[in-house]
Amino acid sequence: MTIKFRLNAVVLHTTEGEVRHEFSADLTVLEGPTGAGKTTLLELIKYGFAAGEARLASVATESVNDVALDVSIADEHFLFLRSLDAAKSKNVRIVDLRTGERLPDHTIGDGELSFNGFLLGKLGLPDDIKAAAQKSRSSKAGSRVTFGDVFKYLYVPQYAVNRDIADSRDGYYDPKRKAVFELLFKLTDPEILAMQSNVNILNGKIDSEGANLETVLTFLNDSNTSSREEVEQALGEAISEQENSQEELNSLREELDPVVDRQTQVYRDLLTDAERTLAEARSAVQDLLRERGEISLEKRRVKADSARLERMRDAGARLANIEFAACPRCMQSLKNRDAGHDVCRLCLQPDPVASGQPTGSYELQQLQLQMDEMEAQLEVTEHHLQRAYRAVDDRESLVKNLTETLESRTANRITPRLQAFSDASDRLATARTRQEAYDLALQQWDRVADIEREVQGHRTEQERLKAEIAARKTALAEHKDSVLSRIEEEFRKTVAGLKIATVESCGFDRENYLPLINGKVFTKTLMSGGGSMTATQIAYWTSLITVAREVDCRYPSILVIDGPRLALNTATETCAAIYKRLVKLANEVPGTVQLIISDNELPDEYQGEFARIRVDYHHPTVTTVPHPGEGLVDPIASVDE
Repeated sequence: MTIKFRLNAVVLHTTEGEVRHEFSADLTVLEGPTGAGKTTLLELIKYGFAAGEARLASVATESVNDVALDVSIADEHFLFLRSLDAAKSKNVRIVDLRTGERLPDHTIGDGELSFNGFLLGKLGLPDDIKAAAQKSRSSKAGSRVTFGDVFKYLYVPQYAVNRDIADSRDGYYDPKRKAVFELLFKLTDPEILAMQSNVNILNGKIDSEGANLETVLTFLNDSNTSSREEVEQALGEAISEQENSQEELNSLREELDPVVDRQTQVYRDLLTDAERTLAEARSAVQDLLRERGEISLEKRRVKADSARLERMRDAGARLANIEFAACPRCMQSLKNRDAGHDVCRLCLQPDPVASGQPTGSYELQQLQLQMDEMEAQLEVTEHHLQRAYRAVDDRESLVKNLTETLESRTANRITPRLQAFSDASDRLATARTRQEAYDLALQQWDRVADIEREVQGHRTEQERLKAEIAARKTALAEHKDSVLSRIEEEFRKTVAGLKIATVESCGFDRENYLPLINGKVFTKTLMSGGGSMTATQIAYWTSLITVAREVDCRYPSILVIDGPRLALNTATETCAAIYKRLVKLANEVPGTVQLIISDNELPDEYQGEFARIRVDYHHPTVTTVPHPGEGLVDPIASVDE
């Protein structure tokens, strides 16, 4: 049987007040002309369920603050409220209407309190199901199944009613569409889908590790090692070569030790001492050069100070002979002013300058003494510098003589052994290099073995999963065959009752779960004229919910169709047959399904068979907002056309 899923009412909280639409009947038709807001209301319902991206009209985005859905699911009764404000739209407020309890807010998206997970849980489905491709070498785990995917089986929007079935024309969506169909009719279970997802993940790992294996084998081929045994043999030879070279080097060292006699050792000690004293002499030269530079710099500074004092003395002498004729402040004449001897005529203070005594003579004398002292220091420093230069020359000559003596004493006795020592060292280095290369190659062969074990492990696990999937599918095969047969039978019967002009034969594709029209799958069938595509859709969806009501399944008991008459203006007979089928579906077992249909106008003979919500330009679905008038709004469906 279907899972009870019923929309009891929709409440729109608008800027101008509250709008409420009740859906208490098993079949409710929302009737009114194009542009009166029928699709707007249905898309707001979709928005309230957070079932994918809803196509909201401007009246919704500009005037509706919140959407509240009164929904019954199984034995529970909830109020879902979602804001259209961008900042608040990520949360859904939930109230349990049976107890009046406010439940925690749920988020739009993933997380512990996900609204998607909440709705899937009420349908008996986990929120981590992934729909993986089943018939290809796909390495993708598959896309996550959401309530939005389930909602495609509950709501047929106007832009798809004459074109598509649950996005079946989008090839990339096929795995998810099929997975949802199978889950709703219990033709599969979440465990099978999880195992199929793991099979695909293992495909990716096998492919990735296979590429790594190919890379490693290419490297090994380039290193001229076609097998692990060859590498181990070559590694053993390299180790033997290394041991032999090491033994030869040890033997040569023992032969070289007695060659160095006592006199040669004395020469070497003398050479070491001469090199040390040469370094000291060179260091002394550098110190003396630095000292000479510092003295010269100080000498130049003292000379500058002496010149400055000379200039001051000369300036003082020149200023001392100046007699003021007038006061520099008040400009009164001083010529008739009587001043005593050695008293300034201007300020009448004692004159500090004694005649005949040179100003600054003491400072000049001190500076001259410093100059003389620095001249003496420069002479001494130059003398020491010359001695240091001679010491450097002597030590360099001594080092050169001692080096030549040592070379002549050891050339004939040590050089041949040194050549043998060098050859043995080269062989040892070559053996070590070869050993490192073969060690690396051996590691790569180990890596080959590890990869092969991993690949084999993945393949074993994959085969186990495939066997378990096959076993589970076999257990479900009888149920699957029964359900699909009943859907096909119901679909054939419904199509015959609708009398679709262009349909010569029909059936049901058991691989794609889509209608077969005139021998072709629905997505490959071009049906034109008289609304044949729309009528086929009605036959398909009503057949699914009819069979779902009779078999063990998870199918929600609601079907919302927007605009079935959109392409049926010229097919009055087909239109009447469609509503006859809808009325029959609603009345067969009252209370088991809910049908909500949006349409422009209804056949006269069926106008009393169901509940009707009439809307027009004076009374649109959002009644609190005045309608601008016929032709002054853009219908939502026109976006895709």
